[in-house]
Amino acid sequence: MRSISIAFSLFLILNSVGVVPMVMDLLKGYPLKKQRSMLAKDMGVALLLLLVFAFFGGKFFDWLHITDSNIRMAGGLILLLIAIKLIFPSIKKYDVECPSDEPFIVPIATPLIAGPSALAAVMIYARQENNFLVMLGGILLAWLATALILFFGPLLKRVIGDKGIIAFQRLMGLVLTLIAVQMFLQGVTEFITRSSL
Repeated sequence: MRSISIAFSLFLILNSVGVVPMVMDLLKGYPLKKQRSMLAKDMGVALLLLLVFAFFGGKFFDWLHITDSNIRMAGGLILLLIAIKLIFPSIKKYDVECPSDEPFIVPIATPLIAGPSALAAVMIYARQENNFLVMLGGILLAWLATALILFFGPLLKRVIGDKGIIAFQRLMGLVLTLIAVQMFLQGVTEFITRSSL
């Protein structure tokens, strides 16, 4: 159950539905088979980045002597900022220019999929979750759901359209806001409890 909770939160942060138009725009000049091959490689790199930050990021927190309550409060604020961007997207388009002829790693794997927000989130969740298998399961579930949406992106866009994608983004932002507030309040409660002892 904990894996599903982590997976759901990460899935919202990865914002797969929101990046579908940008990924399609980057890959539109290639045949469908080539697009899927390129996307598969980028998804593999994104998964590797998520796993590295999840399982080695905690050691970084320990080195800095950062407490769990501070991590929860900071995590709540980070997630809240992400949620606000989903609910109130900027009018300016995301810069998806690629330095090479064939996009690989940048910008699809990162920052579109495994961006700073997602990497920060997996570090925070990994610090809170002591069970390796639970954390691994959560990351894999979120990654798999994201991969499926991106692979079937053209079909999804045809079915729900641009307005549907925007509406879904805002719905995800609302849910993420609730998660962010809960995480922040948990951190505040733990901090007050520890300070009163």
